[in-house]
Amino acid sequence: MLSELDFPGLLVGGALAFEQFVAPSRVLFGQISDAHPLASRHRVPYVLIGTAAFCLLAVLSVPLIFQVGRLLQDGSQPGLALGIAALCGLFALYGLAISIATTPYLALVIDRTSEQERPRAVSIIWCMLTVGIVIGAVSIGVSLRSLDGVSDPVVLQAVLSRFMTIVAAAVMLLTVVATWGMESPLRERSDGLPARREDAIGLRQSWTLITSSRQVLIFFSFLILFTLALFLQDPVLESYGAQVFAMPIAATAQLNAFWGVGTLVGLLLAGLWVVPVMGKMATARLGCQLIALSLLLLLVAGLTAKIPFLQAVMVLFGLAAGIGTNSALCLMLDLTLPQAAGTFVGVWGLAQALSRAIGKLLGGGLYDIGRSLPLGDGPYGPFALVLGVELLVALAALVLLARVNVRQFREDTSRSLSQVLELELG
Repeated sequence: MLSELDFPGLLVGGALAFEQFVAPSRVLFGQISDAHPLASRHRVPYVLIGTAAFCLLAVLSVPLIFQVGRLLQDGSQPGLALGIAALCGLFALYGLAISIATTPYLALVIDRTSEQERPRAVSIIWCMLTVGIVIGAVSIGVSLRSLDGVSDPVVLQAVLSRFMTIVAAAVMLLTVVATWGMESPLRERSDGLPARREDAIGLRQSWTLITSSRQVLIFFSFLILFTLALFLQDPVLESYGAQVFAMPIAATAQLNAFWGVGTLVGLLLAGLWVVPVMGKMATARLGCQLIALSLLLLLVAGLTAKIPFLQAVMVLFGLAAGIGTNSALCLMLDLTLPQAAGTFVGVWGLAQALSRAIGKLLGGGLYDIGRSLPLGDGPYGPFALVLGVELLVALAALVLLARVNVRQFREDTSRSLSQVLELELG
């Protein structure tokens, strides 16, 4: 959208951000999966429904993006306004589908693991996620290599539509296989009413729990800053490679592969060695420090314009992301009560999704601001502005992490849970 179709950066970031603007739905979908089973299961049916929806919407996004590109060239109204609204609406629906799929999925992880098992489970899950990112980035690079130097929108749309359809079919098939047999059906009740979890609590009681501790707000804010420090550059990273380093489309797409390899190593190191030795809090602190260092080196890489340097920094950035993500997720799962697993995961997912939305909108907006300011000759200045702000966010996350207290959180929420259960029993 930025490089080939010449979309404004704010439009790209804003449209993509609508995926996260619907993030409050994660709390609702989490609570629904806690309290309302489908086909006698609380988690897997929601995962399958959400996956089918976001796969379909991903396929539909390609022709819509190119239609908006044509409207931008023509500048016709009100067609352009309607096209932009449709694009934002599609990404909002995509975000709802993601929320339906991922919140019950993480709640299923809590349902099936003990506190001692979760660091290993998180490592495995995120290693597989990262393997998928690497495979995806390599596949994109190989599949789209024929598009290097191609600017004809007709050719681009045909190739990208075909590729997205294949990807969506593969993701749906993998999801069906991966969730098969992962959740046992609930036993039917003798009174004929729908089966429910014995420990399920209502939405009002869930809200009482998540507002019972100031630590919830502190950790919520930390997750926002931490995720923002990872993804603020996301809307402009590939353009950074294209404009500052003169990299072709396939090469910029493979920057995610370098990041993914580093993330995979970081996840393995964190889950198997760093977290057991240093502890979750110290590892999270190390991850934030490494993220800040990586962003500083990304700024330096742009001054050199050397592609190998950029690739090496992306590996380090991935390593920092893997270490920080593993420890942050372990903390997140520790700060979750089994009785309201879906609801708590929805709250933490809301924090992460909100920061992704802010990151995409702010990243694109800062890039546009940078282009309007006298930040020196060449394309480097606007990207430096984005990365500089992101570095400050990483440092702010590090400061906020020092105020997270797991013990205090557990004491507060356990006390509130007892009160809620007393009210439930009358």
